[in-house]
Amino acid sequence: MTSDLPDMRASDAERERIAERLRDAVAEGRLDMDEFEERLDAAYRARTHGELEPLVRDLPVPGGSPAPLATPSPGAGAADYARRIGQPATSKGAFAFWSGFGRKGTWTVARRFTAVVLQGGGEIDLRDAGFEDRDIVIRCFTVMGGIQVTVPPDMHVDVRGFGFMGGFGESGSGGDPDDIAPGSPRVTVTGFALMGGVGVERKLRKADKQRLKEARRRERLEKRESGGTKGEPE
Repeated sequence: MTSDLPDMRASDAERERIAERLRDAVAEGRLDMDEFEERLDAAYRARTHGELEPLVRDLPVPGGSPAPLATPSPGAGAADYARRIGQPATSKGAFAFWSGFGRKGTWTVARRFTAVVLQGGGEIDLRDAGFEDRDIVIRCFTVMGGIQVTVPPDMHVDVRGFGFMGGFGESGSGGDPDDIAPGSPRVTVTGFALMGGVGVERKLRKADKQRLKEARRRERLEKRESGGTKGEPE
């Protein structure tokens, strides 16, 4: 599909490929969420090539070479852990006393990471992190405080810590053998919580949440177009 035929009707597959380009752009920080949602809505409502092409005109083509909009882009799926393992560590530990710390976003966890909290709090988010090694050990020690470790549902995590007058445990869906992504790092969370807690929670990445939202949006749009939801409120 090219701009030489702006009035040619767009197919569902072409709309979806534009949506995938937009998802890549927001994940890379090229679009903020408001721009992303506005363009995504326009993509699913577009009827012609001429309406689709302006939505990605200022975005790079996947692979760095010019290609028509109909060129397939990589499909969504489990995280590509292979490219995130083996990077130099950006943080080997964290400490908080009557305060807090945070390790989240795009950072690289050391193969041995130690977190200590005294009457404070800490957050360790591995959903978008890189990993110095395939095998990672995160040691958490807290006294009258708390540490929250957030991991995606498809990551291999082993929780071995102990809590006294407190808690040390895992929550959230995922973690079963069928859920673990190929090549996932093996993360062990261990340590000790005294009159406090260490929680390991499995949560979807923001991009995965957005994909689920888009899937529901597409389903509503398809039903509306087929007359299945005629008269239903948005």
